[in-house]
Amino acid sequence: MKTFIRAVEYWVPSADRTTLAHGGGWYGAAPAFGALSAQMCFGPGEGLPGQAWLQGHPIILRQFEGSYFQRTEAAHQAGLTCAIAIPILAGDYLMAVVVMFCGDDAAHAGAIELWHNDPARSSDMTLADAYYGTTAEAFEYIARHVSFRRGTGLPGIVWDTGMPMYIEDLGRGQRFLRAASATKVGINRGLAIPNSGPGPDTWVLAFLSALGTPLARRIEVWLPDPARSELHRVAGFCEVLGRLPASDGELPILRGASTLGMAMASGIPGLTHHAGDEPGELGASATVAGLQVLLALPLLRDGRLLAVIGWYF
Repeated sequence: MKTFIRAVEYWVPSADRTTLAHGGGWYGAAPAFGALSAQMCFGPGEGLPGQAWLQGHPIILRQFEGSYFQRTEAAHQAGLTCAIAIPILAGDYLMAVVVMFCGDDAAHAGAIELWHNDPARSSDMTLADAYYGTTAEAFEYIARHVSFRRGTGLPGIVWDTGMPMYIEDLGRGQRFLRAASATKVGINRGLAIPNSGPGPDTWVLAFLSALGTPLARRIEVWLPDPARSELHRVAGFCEVLGRLPASDGELPILRGASTLGMAMASGIPGLTHHAGDEPGELGASATVAGLQVLLALPLLRDGRLLAVIGWYF
């Protein structure tokens, strides 16, 4: 199954915090691009990871030509044409930068949107940038001409709660206000995550998945328990196994154990190419579904862990 996201990588600050070094990655059908990336490093403002570090908020780079992206030729040879950089911040302290890559072939429907609120300028959240693949222009037009109040729509709800939200069926309920247009272009599931630094601005990334090209083969949302000693799954969907039930205390991931638990403990993303080796039922179900790669993406606010998002490929 071809996914909307074709490759992922993460970058971590060096010991002296002058550069970002390659922390790990999955490059799918682009091993040469991965080999090149593993040899690189970026200072503040250099390349896409360095820009996310410098600006302190997510960046959507819809095309590489004429930009600060430093791996354009290799990316194009691998069929990668768009990237999204997500800084992981503990206050104003950078923990890591996660970069996700997309392509532009004909079968590449879906969307990634970046919503922004500057309280000094507006009480609404508006679209700062977006990548829509081959999604119909009508859906993109609506997105670029709509705004959300706090608590309204998927971006507004995440803005209000400060927590990630996963919606399995965007066509049901009232939380996704563009359900009719999304259904027409085959967009069926959505994940929205908060991402804000120490300043007053608020940023929300919305990942919208299409039927033919899901964002990933499996996505899970894990939240810490009140004692912050373990993670519990609250939502998820696997393209092979279907809806993933909430763990309800029966499938805890201990802090510091496994890829997800390490991301919880450190606040730094983790990536494994052996998802089947994850502990207990988690690894067993990954094996059944044929999943090999797991990216654990921690979400932080003011230095505290909000959640860990599991992306499987």
